[in-house]
Amino acid sequence: MELSTNTKQVKPNSNISEMVYKFAKVCKLKSIGVFTSENPNLQHLHRPIFNESLLSGNSNEEIKCNVEKVHPQSHKIEVKTKEESCGDLVILNNIFDAVLDLKFAYLELQKAHIPYDPKKIVAADDIVVAEIEKLCKFKSEYKEKQSKKAIINVELSDLLMNEIVAKEDFLGKLKSRKSAKDSKILRLRHLLNDLEIGNENLNEKLRQIRLEHRKKESVLTVAKFQDVFKAASKSIHDFAKPLISLMKASGWDLDMATKSIESDAVYSKKCDKKYAFEAYIARRMFHSIALTSYDVSDVMKFDDPFDALMEIPYSDFAKFCQTKYLLVVPPEMEESFFGNLDYHKFVMSGKHPRTEFYQLFVKMAKWIWVLLRSAVTIDPNATMFSVSKGSMFSNLYMESVEKENEFAILSDEEQATYKVQFMIMPGFKIGSIIVKSQVYACQHRSSSMVAALTGNSAYRTT
Repeated sequence: MELSTNTKQVKPNSNISEMVYKFAKVCKLKSIGVFTSENPNLQHLHRPIFNESLLSGNSNEEIKCNVEKVHPQSHKIEVKTKEESCGDLVILNNIFDAVLDLKFAYLELQKAHIPYDPKKIVAADDIVVAEIEKLCKFKSEYKEKQSKKAIINVELSDLLMNEIVAKEDFLGKLKSRKSAKDSKILRLRHLLNDLEIGNENLNEKLRQIRLEHRKKESVLTVAKFQDVFKAASKSIHDFAKPLISLMKASGWDLDMATKSIESDAVYSKKCDKKYAFEAYIARRMFHSIALTSYDVSDVMKFDDPFDALMEIPYSDFAKFCQTKYLLVVPPEMEESFFGNLDYHKFVMSGKHPRTEFYQLFVKMAKWIWVLLRSAVTIDPNATMFSVSKGSMFSNLYMESVEKENEFAILSDEEQATYKVQFMIMPGFKIGSIIVKSQVYACQHRSSSMVAALTGNSAYRTT
């Protein structure tokens, strides 16, 4: 179809109008007159046909905006996040809508040529140009977005690379530190091994020094034990005095009481019967007691041992006092003394009466307690021995409570004429030192008893 020569041909005066002009030239206006009223041979068509390759950048290099053909089914969308995925879908739908609008705008441009109407052509041309500009805008926005993404990716890549480099540097420093620490640990292990060997040598030297000091101080330590022994003996003597006084005041027959303790003992004089009561007290205090090592500092730190009972009323020392009081002062004796058994009830409940009589008993119990707990502390192999009744007196293992000064000047033959009536205090053997047992002895005139004396027949160990 040829256009009228009277009509001024539209020239492209811009890139966009040139695109439209070339777009129309390519189509060659062949799709004009496709309507059913003008071309009955094409009645089966219901919509205008146009060449979709015009929207492909590969079909015509003359279209400046290079509108790309979109294949929704083959287009790959990289989904990174939900927000980006939704944004890409919106942009894709907008592009599809713009392409469809472009198709209808181009259809209107074709309609404007039949009948030829310059105004409609210009209006339709403007619409087509607007749609093409819209597509170009999408393209430019896409390129700008991709450029920004590329920049961001480059920046992120640089940041990640810098972080990787920093981490690698830090890792290298850590490895260097680890190597230094390993070397230091190795040196310290060698030093520790040397110190342990040195400590073993020092401990051995210290052990030898302690053994030497123990040998040097053994005499002094035994001397202290002998002082405790004398204090214990004196405390028994001191407690026996008020006990005998209470027995006299209560109407006891002392001769009968003495016979009940030592039935066949012979006394040099009547006043010596008091030693039978001391032997009774000592016998009860040392009854069923074994030598054990024990720290007695908690008792010795007090001048008055009753204060130790008040501070720790349920200590081992307190239990010792409770047991021994009930053994030394039986109920019938206490009832005769005081008219009741309040002491027994009080002591059995784990308490300690603050009376003069009980405090005297506690002082005696203190020295017996310390004596029994100190021997093994000095010498683990220490033993306690007792002297049998009727044994010949031996100055090697015994001392007399009655004639101590007299026995010291007697010869062995003269001492052998004395016979043990009863033992008061047991003796102790600590190392090579003998702490003599205290006995009450009387001279025995029979010469046959002298010949029967042997070296170790005078004592037995317990």
